[in-house]
Amino acid sequence: MTNLIYKSEVTSTNEEILNLLINTPEHLALYSFNQTKGRGQYGNVWNIQIDKNLAYTFAIKTKNINIDDVSFNYRTALITRDYIAKMTKSTVNIKWPNDLILNQKKICGILIEKKKVAHESYFIIGIGINILQENYDNLPKAGSILTTTGQAFNLKSFTEAFNDYFKNEILKTTDDAEILNNFNRHLFRKNEISVFVKDDIRQNGIIKHADADGYLWIDFENDGLQRVFHKQVELLY
Repeated sequence: MTNLIYKSEVTSTNEEILNLLINTPEHLALYSFNQTKGRGQYGNVWNIQIDKNLAYTFAIKTKNINIDDVSFNYRTALITRDYIAKMTKSTVNIKWPNDLILNQKKICGILIEKKKVAHESYFIIGIGINILQENYDNLPKAGSILTTTGQAFNLKSFTEAFNDYFKNEILKTTDDAEILNNFNRHLFRKNEISVFVKDDIRQNGIIKHADADGYLWIDFENDGLQRVFHKQVELLY
């Protein structure tokens, strides 16, 4: 079986790849340009326009990963960031914990799950990349590679090259400290005054860094330096 499978339509690549892991391969990838019931972080819904964007899932046995779960999340965001930055020759930042921002617009989201299939534990890495979509009337924070850079990539070529890059990078040996350092180097709005919503109240704050436990440290105007987890605070941008 090839390590990259295409489906003309899927409900969710993260769900459908589970049915393809029955022979317990070391790793496998599935992609589609027509996902009807995509899922984002913390139960959010992520749907895509047909033949405009990429829904991609990479499954890899957890025993083949030598870093902790938080570092693995950070590493996944970094690999995806690096590929898009290289392809577009643009600055791409990571909005904690793992959205990608290009020219102030979210163009990519990542959902990582752990699943057991045929007595084997897998990381199921779902990556959605907005590539050619042009209309974001109801999503003011969203954009695509096309709307943010003017570049129109061939979907199939973009995906095949991304799969090769992602597979090679995710299997490389690295250490937690290096990953954390690189993640913070590309952290969106780090050390800049930003507006946050915390406990239903707006206040200014400055993102200081993400830590090894998966928390974000913010120096709030009213509350001082605090560490927060996802959904405890909203960054307005």
